[in-house]
Amino acid sequence: MITIAERTGFSISTVSRVLNGKAQKYRIADQTVKTITEEARKCNYQPNLTAQSLRTKRTNTIGLMVPSIDNPFFANIANVIIHEARLYKYTVILIDSMENEKDEREGIDSLMSRNIDGIIIVPCGRDAHSLEEAATRTPIVLIDRYFPETTLPYVSTDNYLGSYNATRMLLESGHRKIRCIQGPPSSITTIERVRGYSEALQSYGIKDGGMVSGTDFSIQNGYVETKLALAGPEPPTAIFALSNTILLGTLKAVEEAGLNVPDDLSVISFDNYTYLDFLSPAITRVNQPIEEMGILAVKILLQALKNNEPSHTQILLPPNIIVRNSVRLLQDRDVPLRSAVLGDG
Repeated sequence: MITIAERTGFSISTVSRVLNGKAQKYRIADQTVKTITEEARKCNYQPNLTAQSLRTKRTNTIGLMVPSIDNPFFANIANVIIHEARLYKYTVILIDSMENEKDEREGIDSLMSRNIDGIIIVPCGRDAHSLEEAATRTPIVLIDRYFPETTLPYVSTDNYLGSYNATRMLLESGHRKIRCIQGPPSSITTIERVRGYSEALQSYGIKDGGMVSGTDFSIQNGYVETKLALAGPEPPTAIFALSNTILLGTLKAVEEAGLNVPDDLSVISFDNYTYLDFLSPAITRVNQPIEEMGILAVKILLQALKNNEPSHTQILLPPNIIVRNSVRLLQDRDVPLRSAVLGDG
C-alpha cells in the first residue's frame, strides 16, 4: 500500500480505504478509486488475509468434511458446496474423514486451528456429542447424515420415503425375495433406508424383515454380498442396492454368475448418476436432491454467521424414483404399480 500511495500520490489511508472496499463510505471520488485500483492491479497487489481476519474476526473460509471423497455421491456434494460457497466469496477447505471417527475428530481440530468461519460435515460417528461441543465454538451444519436426537442443524434426504417407495415398486412388480445390501449399519442413512425397506415388506405381509446384509457403501461390499446371495439356498429375484457404489459391485457379481438384468434378476439402486442411463439396461434408482441439499447447507451456515447465533434448522427433502429398465414385471404381481407408493397422491 505504501508503494501504491507513492505511485499515485494519494495518502496511505485513502489507498487502504479503496482497497478494503470502503470508498463509498468515505466519499472517495470515482476517478481516485479507478487510479488506485489500476495501480494495485499493476503491482499485483494481494490483500493480507491474515491481517484482515484479525481485524474482522472472519476468514471467509468454510471447512467441509466428507467420509469418502472417492465415493461419487460425496464428491458431488463437495462440488455443489464449493460452487455455492464461491458465490458468496468463501473458500472451502476439504477434509476426508475416511469413515473413521478418530480422523473426524482430528479433522475438526485441524479446521478449528485454521480459524475457519464454520463447518459443513457428513458425520461418520455414532453420536452427536463431540460435534455439539465443537458447535459451541464454530457453527456446524450436518449434510446427508444426521443424528436423531440433536439440536444441530442438518439437511438430508428423506431416506425412509425413498427406500419405502423403491421396495414397494419391486413388491408391486411381483417380487418377494428381495435382497437389501446396506451401507454402514450405524449410519442414519442406512438405518432409515433399511427401515423403509422393512416396513414396505411388512405392508405386504412379509413379517421377517426381509434379507438385509452388508457393511459399507463400497463396490466390494456390493460384489461380495451379491455373490453370497446368489450362491445361497434361496437366491433373490431382486436386489435393492442402497448406494450406487454397492450397485456397481452387484452388477459385476451378476455378470460373473452368467445372469442377466432384468430377465434373471431385477435391480434398483439408491442414488442417481447420469452414467446409470448408459448401462445395459439403464438402472431404476432413487434420486436424491443433491444440489438442493448443498445449497441449503451453505445458506443455513451463512445465515448462522450473519445472525451470530446457532441455527437449529433441520430439513428432510423428498427423493423421487427414476424408472428405467432394470426391474422385471413378474406374473404374480398383486396390485397396479403406482397404487401404494408414498407421495403419489
